[in-house]
Amino acid sequence: MVQSVLGSVTLGYRPLWNRSREIAGVQLFVHEGATPTQDAVHLLRIIDEIWALGAPPLLLSIRAAALLHELLEHAQPGAPVFEVPLAWLRQDAALAAATRQAAARGVKLALRTEPGEAVLPDVARLFERRVIHLGPQAAMQALQAQAARRQGQANARPSPVQPGQIYEGVASRALAQHCLDQQGAWAVSGWPAEDVLHAWRYQSLQPSHRVVTQLLLALDTEQSMERLEQIISDEPLLVYRMLTFVNSAAMGLRTGIGSIRHALMMMGVNSLKTWLTEQLPHASSDADLQPVRLSMVLRASLVEELMETGIEEDLRREVYLCGLFSQIDLLQGEPLATVLQRLPLSERIHAATVLGTGPYAGALLAAIALESPEPGNLAVLAAEHEMDLEEINRGLLRMLAGIRR
Repeated sequence: MVQSVLGSVTLGYRPLWNRSREIAGVQLFVHEGATPTQDAVHLLRIIDEIWALGAPPLLLSIRAAALLHELLEHAQPGAPVFEVPLAWLRQDAALAAATRQAAARGVKLALRTEPGEAVLPDVARLFERRVIHLGPQAAMQALQAQAARRQGQANARPSPVQPGQIYEGVASRALAQHCLDQQGAWAVSGWPAEDVLHAWRYQSLQPSHRVVTQLLLALDTEQSMERLEQIISDEPLLVYRMLTFVNSAAMGLRTGIGSIRHALMMMGVNSLKTWLTEQLPHASSDADLQPVRLSMVLRASLVEELMETGIEEDLRREVYLCGLFSQIDLLQGEPLATVLQRLPLSERIHAATVLGTGPYAGALLAAIALESPEPGNLAVLAAEHEMDLEEINRGLLRMLAGIRR
């Protein structure tokens, strides 16, 4: 049996977040396995087939120069944007030639550089934008420029952050705000979730004001149960609050409710509307929490994709809830086991999220590994849980292509 190209590479991803704290695109990292990939054309064809119309723009960050060279030789207009490290261009004349030829064919390119790194004009014009890693020194200069601007210092040193570019290594909320809100960066790769949540450590996090409002509007316009479930499923904390409420003594139910759909049905339109109206005055409008929530939703969607296809609908919803609640402790500020014990969830969810065991553990662990530019030895993890590396990579591509923007 001939192995597909997706079985010989390891993928990882990071969302690209724009000024609105929405997904502007996806950065997909491609690592070669033990056997170098020889079929770049096949890889491009697979991505083209999976990437649906309306899917977010894709930035390919290839971690092997030879594979990048081959991809650039075959890429055509309409292909993903290719990241090309400036250091590789300077070291590899053949790669530099392939880059120029790809640009001449209309292939979109992004140049990876360091802050302030000089680029010759004839090289710069080949690229649509740059991907720039903010190291500690550049990050400090950016924050100092931000502070000087606030203090009205006329002769302050300018920020190294330039408009229209993509920035990596953004490790703090203040730096993300500086890049996106003040300097007009096109996007930041990844999100400083830990620092954003740290700012809320002395306060109780509340569900998104936008999602609560969307749900109330959907109820007023008599939208379908499927649409209601879709909206609330994008807000992990609101899902948790709803399940906590529907299982409380106030509802007086004889059996526990452990699914989003079942909870919506048991509450009914009037009770749901009353409950959401009570949430609204306390709901959060902090835009910086939006990427934190959406990252949890992406994990849930990926876990769902990585489980075997053809499972029944109720089981599919359970798998999604497993992924969604795998980080609910970050929003609740309590140990995960403590948080989940309050709900009558499936033992399969508890086993996967708390113990790392059970039938959902492999999909959850793979989804976590794929969230990184360096996904580690994913092939070993796949073997341990009897998962196919090709199907893992294909599931990731399907999930990313299905992101609603």
